[in-house]
Amino acid sequence: MNTTELIDEVVSLPIEKRVLIVDSLLQSLNHPNSEIDEKWNEVAQKRLIEMRSGKIKSIPGEQVFTNIWEKFEK
Repeated sequence: MNTTELIDEVVSLPIEKRVLIVDSLLQSLNHPNSEIDEKWNEVAQKRLIEMRSGKIKSIPGEQVFTNIWEKFEK
């Protein structure tokens, strides 16, 4: 089976199975690093606590992207 045939076969699968295949392929490219994952988890937990306490405010995603585009357009 060549690559095109494989892709055609995978595309014909139900979405749930395609998601599993995509996830498996991505994991094969990006091997998990538990030390890094733990540090990101710590950062995420800290930010969640800060947001819930009102110490920081979230910025809507649309505004974030608008700000980024404005910086690049200058």
